[in-house]
Amino acid sequence: MEFPLSVSIITLNEERNLERCLRSVADLASEIVVVDSGSSDATEEIAKRYGARFFSNPWPGNVAQNQFSFNQCEQPWVLSIDADEALSATLCDSIRQVMAAPPDDCDGWLINRRTRYLGRWISHIWYPEWRLRLVRRESSKWVGPDPHGHIEVSGPVCKLNGDLLHYTYRDLDDQLAKLISYARTTSSVKYSKGVRMNPFKLLLAPWLRFLRDLILKSAWRDGYRGVMIAYAGAFSSFMKQAYLYELECRERETDHE
Repeated sequence: MEFPLSVSIITLNEERNLERCLRSVADLASEIVVVDSGSSDATEEIAKRYGARFFSNPWPGNVAQNQFSFNQCEQPWVLSIDADEALSATLCDSIRQVMAAPPDDCDGWLINRRTRYLGRWISHIWYPEWRLRLVRRESSKWVGPDPHGHIEVSGPVCKLNGDLLHYTYRDLDDQLAKLISYARTTSSVKYSKGVRMNPFKLLLAPWLRFLRDLILKSAWRDGYRGVMIAYAGAFSSFMKQAYLYELECRERETDHE
């Protein structure tokens, strides 16, 4: 049975993850839209093997690329997932139920994401993590600053049962590279809006972030993995302020040339 559902995915060199992602949605979607920003691996081949409509679009930023992908979708409902995510069996069943007879009083559905980190599912620091991912296309759009935009929907929102499985960083090298990339992008966006490095945040924000994640968000209950995640969050907080200061220094150098 086909449902009135499009699946929207953006990619860049995702041959490692994409097949798992597509396999999990293959029986649900009337169409799969994959928007790629210049992969050099087998991403396109894998996408087309699963019958996806494949588009190439130079990277305009996370929010704009996701919106571009949304704009290619033709079904009344859109499920937006990342290539490193997959639907659990329970979540698939939940989506089948709501798509079989979509309710009039719900324009979006929150999905609980569960992340796998260093070979184990994380149960506390990153869980529960509710994300708006299944939406009525005509009443939703992508908003927010890069690199972490989100979907906004104009109508009421409900919750689905089941987890969205997130197969995050390959290893610590991958984690650090992504944290640095996200921190650089975030700082660049903030700097363009007039935000500058805050000395107090540079000194204190990393420690406060670490204690918040470790204690208030119960990272300690995830063992050594949770402690490592908390330290990584503190590092990310520090790098955002450090990149703001770097941008300030570059601007001063340019002014004195």
